[in-house]
Amino acid sequence: TWTGTMNLTEPQAGSDVGALSARAVPQADGTYRIFGTKIYITYGDHDMAENILHLVLARLPDAMIGTRGISLFLVPKFLVNADGSLGARNDAYCIGLEKKLGIHGSPTCTMAYGENGGAIGYLVGGENRGMAAMFTMMNNARLSVGLQGVAIGERAFQQALAYAHDRRQGKPFGLQHDVREMIPIIAHPDVRRMLLTMKSTVAATRAICYATAIALDLSRSHADESAREAHRLRADLLTPIAKGFSTDMGVEMASLGVQIHGGAGFIEQTGAAQHFRDARIAPIYEGTNGIQAIDLAGRKVGLKDGQVLGALIDDMRAIAREAGTISTPDFVVITQHLNPAVDAFADCSQWLIATGKAKAYEALAGATPYLRQAGLVLGGALLVKGAIAAARLIDAGDSQREYLSSKIALARFFVETMTSQAVGLGAGVKIGTDPLYAIDPDQLGA
Repeated sequence: TWTGTMNLTEPQAGSDVGALSARAVPQADGTYRIFGTKIYITYGDHDMAENILHLVLARLPDAMIGTRGISLFLVPKFLVNADGSLGARNDAYCIGLEKKLGIHGSPTCTMAYGENGGAIGYLVGGENRGMAAMFTMMNNARLSVGLQGVAIGERAFQQALAYAHDRRQGKPFGLQHDVREMIPIIAHPDVRRMLLTMKSTVAATRAICYATAIALDLSRSHADESAREAHRLRADLLTPIAKGFSTDMGVEMASLGVQIHGGAGFIEQTGAAQHFRDARIAPIYEGTNGIQAIDLAGRKVGLKDGQVLGALIDDMRAIAREAGTISTPDFVVITQHLNPAVDAFADCSQWLIATGKAKAYEALAGATPYLRQAGLVLGGALLVKGAIAAARLIDAGDSQREYLSSKIALARFFVETMTSQAVGLGAGVKIGTDPLYAIDPDQLGA
């Protein structure tokens, strides 16, 4: 019946929320008058609901600079009477719809507050506590955006798979002159590689998002208080991985979907291009993936002096050990690739913890490769955990043998082709600032 929005970003501030200039002026009746402009507001205005409640970050007159001086206010589109009925129109208006690369089904608005005397707002939480209150929503939104990356990657895969079955092109290698009819492109090795990359990567990102959601659930509902805290810290650690890695992969999988379609993928009528366009915003909003990487490498690796990360690494090592107890060829290959990847991730994590304390920029220079490394290793470990469960069910005589065997094959493919990249990413994690600043900004265009 009513909907809501989050209003953080301003034209001059971008991701630097602490630089916002929206003002909140206290009134004698306990309300506030809000003045300012916000951009990129999803569903900032529409006629699909009776009322819209805008949650707006603004600064009180005597507030300190930076994020510590920000408060959160609820600003309704229509004011609410004492009996709950809708009253007068508030001074909060959409002054423009933003033309976007994708997600055209969602109106993204520039919102103006207070151009006619001030929008009436109500304080949410304490004064100067706006960021803490907003992050309650932001962390939920980050997991939801991670799931958006999963969902678009999945949809792109479904469409690419259907096309690969239907599209006939080329002939079997070595038999070009002996076969009259062309074969479905799913028979070609490179198309099969792309489809398996899409399917396994989507499965890995889905597993990461599920693991994050489980940690969040248990942080609220576990019977033991110490366990709730441990799960809360695990969720804090996983959230930037779930958001950052899943959305990066969503873009890359949508791009592979276009590639599988070939020239037809670049033509709007097939629909493949829409997935690519729609996926591209996800690495940007709710905190760009560069910010997610900084959060992971700069803050989350050091939680409880590295103990939270250490517990996650221990869990992944335990999965690798259990995989090593299964002597089938698939699990032999899985173990050969998973163990070095976990070792590489653990080594880079220790390097970041040690380096970040003394040389923050040196650590942050490799933050983005580290986030990708984390996603590849964690995603691989979780797929292997599922593969182990599938192997146990097969041994127990489960009737879904074909389905379970596909889970093992998919985990092997991801670990062998994707998780194994984690070892090579180590150099990028430890790159330091020297190569990044070796060229003067004026020389970049030379």
